[in-house]
Amino acid sequence: MIKDVQEKILQLKKENDICILAHSYQAKEIVEVADITGDSYKLSVEAQKVSNKNILMCGVHFMAEAAKMLNPDKNVYLANPSAGCPMAEQMEPEMIEMIKAQEPDRKVVCYINTTAALKRVCDVCVTSSSAVKIVKNMDADKILFIPDCNLGAFVKKACPEKDIMLLQGGCPVHASVTKADMIAAKTAHPDALVLCHPECIPAVSEMADYVGSTSGIMNFAAESDAKEFIIGTEISIAEHLQYRFPEKEFYVLSKKILCPNMKLTTLMDVYKTCEGIGNGGGFEIKMTDEEITSARKCIDEMIRLGG
Repeated sequence: MIKDVQEKILQLKKENDICILAHSYQAKEIVEVADITGDSYKLSVEAQKVSNKNILMCGVHFMAEAAKMLNPDKNVYLANPSAGCPMAEQMEPEMIEMIKAQEPDRKVVCYINTTAALKRVCDVCVTSSSAVKIVKNMDADKILFIPDCNLGAFVKKACPEKDIMLLQGGCPVHASVTKADMIAAKTAHPDALVLCHPECIPAVSEMADYVGSTSGIMNFAAESDAKEFIIGTEISIAEHLQYRFPEKEFYVLSKKILCPNMKLTTLMDVYKTCEGIGNGGGFEIKMTDEEITSARKCIDEMIRLGG
């Protein structure tokens, strides 16, 4: 059944000129029909190279917005319109503008996990894989990093020469992992290396053997001679790595690292959207030219400084 649906999707992609972008947290059966798979940074960069008329994002809303900003002349769709991101919606633009008014010499760096409305009041956007490099490359010494204070703390530690202000915010899924969870995982698998995402709290990430983005974690596991790994990010990554490297063992750091929004998208959502695009259906991302221009500035700056 799954294979039949996948074959229908591949056919609809050709018929309706669709490029499918899938975040690495998506299920394996979705990744298999995608044209481009990766973390937020890779999807942002690769989206600009797409020649198809239609782009289908298998991820969450802010990712589809980013794809639309980078491809204003294309039709961008989100496979499941209910797939949002609690972190992206945590802070209001008005609050950030108030801080900017109080500290005009402080540049605002926003994680890509933010709404288009929030990006409009920020100076540069970053992802977990590019945050340290971009902050180091900025000509500003005083920075406000939003919304994830755990990723911000990771960047702050890596960039001691910068004055980095943090606000309370972040990914509730990654932040749910405790030091006790880390100790339990290491006790259960004493020979395994721990690969952890910087959205985890510092008490957890400080105990890891490697801290990095989703793509960084996957690359580390691929290149390492080690045979056992504890994966400290969304549990789908452990599954993807199990398929890619059956000769290695991958364990999840905690069963709590399960993103309900990423799990909302199903293969049937992808199929129905591909089918709908051909007859005027599908959930399309709509943004005005002014919204795109103002929100895209910080993404363009991200690509310039992180390239």
